[in-house]
Amino acid sequence: MLGEFAMPDKNHQIDVEKTQKFAQEVFSHLAGALVSGMIHLGERMGLYRALNGAGPLTSEELARKTGLSERWVREWLYQQAAANVIDYRGESRFELSPEAALVLADENSPFFLAGGFCAFPQQMALLNELPRSFKSGLGLSYDQFGSEVNVGVERLLAPWFRTQLVPNALPRLDGVVAKLRAGAKAADVGCGAGVAIIEMAKAYPRSEFHGYDIAKLPLQRGEENARKAGVKNVHLHDAAVDPLPDDASCDFITTFDCLHDMTRPDLVMRAIRKAIKPDGTWLIADVHGMPSFEENLKQNPLAPLMYGFSVICCMSSALSEPGGLGLGTLGFPEPVARRMTAEAGFTRFATKDFDNPINAYYEVRP
Repeated sequence: MLGEFAMPDKNHQIDVEKTQKFAQEVFSHLAGALVSGMIHLGERMGLYRALNGAGPLTSEELARKTGLSERWVREWLYQQAAANVIDYRGESRFELSPEAALVLADENSPFFLAGGFCAFPQQMALLNELPRSFKSGLGLSYDQFGSEVNVGVERLLAPWFRTQLVPNALPRLDGVVAKLRAGAKAADVGCGAGVAIIEMAKAYPRSEFHGYDIAKLPLQRGEENARKAGVKNVHLHDAAVDPLPDDASCDFITTFDCLHDMTRPDLVMRAIRKAIKPDGTWLIADVHGMPSFEENLKQNPLAPLMYGFSVICCMSSALSEPGGLGLGTLGFPEPVARRMTAEAGFTRFATKDFDNPINAYYEVRP
């Protein structure tokens, strides 16, 4: 019976009820991983899209609509209903609520998150590589993460770029829109697959937009995305061989969710300072975090998620070369951003609230 087992420290009294509660909590984390896997399958197999706006459906109806095996669809539906992802309407019918559809089925929604789950299997496979990192101290680069992880990052960030960047964020920066309308030189450092600069390029055809990255896989995606968008004013550069200009020629520079991933963000910031005009603007977007671990522990409900992302992705990238600073996902809070931009030669720093619970935004000027 519980309580009748030998303990390594016989002087320590074990609270069995507390142990049981902790075991349940740990088991719930396993459940969360499995729910994530089922969300990945739902997105990958088109099940959420098929449920979107269809009203209550039985497993047979959903299987016919998607061309999938009914028995597998039925078990997936059971799991999703048990996890409160979809709604059970009785009489063997299931429904995706309009609110859930914005998160799981509508890729044009600012709330869309399901795209980020496309990388889940490949991200979890990275766990096989990380023991070497724990021993050597060196992480993996974004190219080493694999193509699906890069696509997952792209799809996770893309909804904000497509729905909020041009109509809501840029107009709230001092003088930036006027410059872009007239014709400016803009650069996106850490551009990834180019979603942000493509959106800006479509909105401001008189301006030239240059994207810089060192990861080959997202740059290839960026070229493809630019071709599909039909934009002629987007130019992508492999920063390892074609870096930012140092002639103070850029009117507007952006870094979206990437500084904390970089091995040497301090050097990148100095390069940005050399590239930007004296009256230019630098928009930083990075993960919102507290100044210390203790504050994140007490005040940041996303801390478990963010520190997990850091180990498997962000800090790994930031330590992928010897001498990397290894900031990690929550390693670039406002005090750090203020200090590092000042050390790079910038004198003006303003916070911006773009109503994003994940990111903080900073308008930085020379």
